[in-house]
Amino acid sequence: MLQAVTSFYFGAMPDWLLPVGLALGAIAVAIVLHSALVATMRRWIGVNHPYLRSVFTNTKGATRLALIIIIVSLAVPVAPLSDSVQSFFSRALGLAFIILAGWVALIATKIAADFYLRRFDVLADDNLLARKHYTQVRILQRAAETLIVIVTVGAALMTFEAVRQYGISLFASAGVAGLVVALAARPVFANLIAGVQIAMTQPIRVYDAVVVEGEWGWIEEITSAFVVIKLWDWRRLVVPLSYFIEKPFQNWTRENASIIGTVLVHADYTVPVDRVRDKLKEIAKASPLWDGQVVNLQVTDATEGTVELRALVSARTSPAAWDLRCEVREKLIAFLQEELPGSLPRVRASMSDGAVRRRRISEANVEHAS
Repeated sequence: MLQAVTSFYFGAMPDWLLPVGLALGAIAVAIVLHSALVATMRRWIGVNHPYLRSVFTNTKGATRLALIIIIVSLAVPVAPLSDSVQSFFSRALGLAFIILAGWVALIATKIAADFYLRRFDVLADDNLLARKHYTQVRILQRAAETLIVIVTVGAALMTFEAVRQYGISLFASAGVAGLVVALAARPVFANLIAGVQIAMTQPIRVYDAVVVEGEWGWIEEITSAFVVIKLWDWRRLVVPLSYFIEKPFQNWTRENASIIGTVLVHADYTVPVDRVRDKLKEIAKASPLWDGQVVNLQVTDATEGTVELRALVSARTSPAAWDLRCEVREKLIAFLQEELPGSLPRVRASMSDGAVRRRRISEANVEHAS
């Protein structure tokens, strides 16, 4: 009926002019309506709902496009177009709307995570609680983003007859196609499940100090598929997320960042251990890196020529513990060199050993001469 009316009044126009005019008019109406809605929503939201205001501001372009799609889709049946063309435009507009809905969901998820994490400072010295929340929220955010992408792609594929079965297989693994997709996506889902487990149990957190595959560094980033570890020499070690569920590793900041550093020094048997212990306490108390908790010196081994002195000192963080260990090692060696040079490791040769050695040499000379 509408097509007959439009053909009667605009029959003299070119075939392409009316559809283009209707599309432009629909776009203009959508833009004006969107501007009015934006002004109304800003007055209604005000400053008392910062999250809603931020979501509305960051999705302004997406909502404008969505409104244009809705208005244009209402104008398509009115346009004098063939059934196949109308079907094509309806399907294209529906596909665009699905993609826009996924886009808005991703933006809303990111803004929600950012708003929640504003209360926590992961760069503070005592940042255990902040790292807990930061790790949970970021992992769950990436898991939610992965699910949103999967649902969006599945819904988009279902709009096409030729590939509809692949879209259905993303929602329910049915038939051969679903089984193939499930097998291909197994690593993705394995890491997704591992991410949820890590978010809940938290064997690692962002900025944790860890030892993985013999490499020491900090957890720099946790994504939905892998973990980036910043090593002590600024290299990056990339490890699958499931690694931290399936294999053992060291976490030096699991409960707190404090850690005890070890310094080993070898000295002669004549070393006065009490003086070295007092010097260690003096070095620790004078260092701003020491946290005031642990300082101790013990003889942990004795070989043929030396004794092993083990110094223990604690620090607030693992980087501070490393620097403190280097400082203690350097100053203990300087102390032995300057004040106890006789306690440095040395090789002894007794008189009896020398006499035995000379007798053996002379006997060998006599045998050679005979």
